[in-house]
Amino acid sequence: MANLLLFFWVLIHHGFARVDFRVSVNEGQSVTLSTSGETNQQEDIKWYFNDIRIAEISEDLSDYCTDVECNEGTERFRDRLKLDHQTGSLTITDTRTTDSGLYELKIIRSSSIKEKTFNVTVYRDPVEKSVKEGESVTLHSGVVRQPNEVMRWYYKDIPIAEITGDQSNSICSDVQCKERFGDRLKLDQTGSLTIMNTRTTDSGEYKLEISRKGRLGNSAINEKSFGVNVAVNVPVSGRSSAAAAGIAVTVILLLAACAAVLIY
Repeated sequence: MANLLLFFWVLIHHGFARVDFRVSVNEGQSVTLSTSGETNQQEDIKWYFNDIRIAEISEDLSDYCTDVECNEGTERFRDRLKLDHQTGSLTITDTRTTDSGLYELKIIRSSSIKEKTFNVTVYRDPVEKSVKEGESVTLHSGVVRQPNEVMRWYYKDIPIAEITGDQSNSICSDVQCKERFGDRLKLDQTGSLTIMNTRTTDSGEYKLEISRKGRLGNSAINEKSFGVNVAVNVPVSGRSSAAAAGIAVTVILLLAACAAVLIY
């Protein structure tokens, strides 16, 4: 009976672990896990990565640590963790694929403990896309859009498209976007972006930002980057005509040379 009770305790506490936020980021970028609030003198904030304490700030700010300072001999995040003294939010800089995993936030008060869990995924490289001028290219969001999410697309930090939880979308509300893309952008219901009738000036970095609110009101932001290269498209017929013209000129020159030899 005791073993059965132990089994159910483990299943409840670990098998059904709650994940409030799923956060994804490209390797090398920074990601902030937000408490969505400000600390006060009655709170002690602790951060854990896969059940290992990695950051802490005490209620009176007298006790503060990150990574190695919290756990001697643990150097996974050396010099890459930043803890906001005002809010308790944790920022991981220069992310690596080994940073992927579960992060748990505990806000400890005298009478209660508030917990939030973040599932962080770090992708190795930006997605690279190559296309010929005039063709279309689609940048896939790679996620199933949720009602509590807002997806925003940027081209070199210029906002170009947005889709909200109620499925309403906005494309090229920015003047710079209208001048560059006109009516050549399209969003589907997954938040994937299609660039139609591409031009060489469309080449560059595109960024998808996904922001979401959890059940407790706090928000998280995921980012995904794309590198797009639009190559000049030389028509096959144009190349054939140029080649034929070159051959014709060569033949004429040869005939002229032969005629000159015969005359003299």
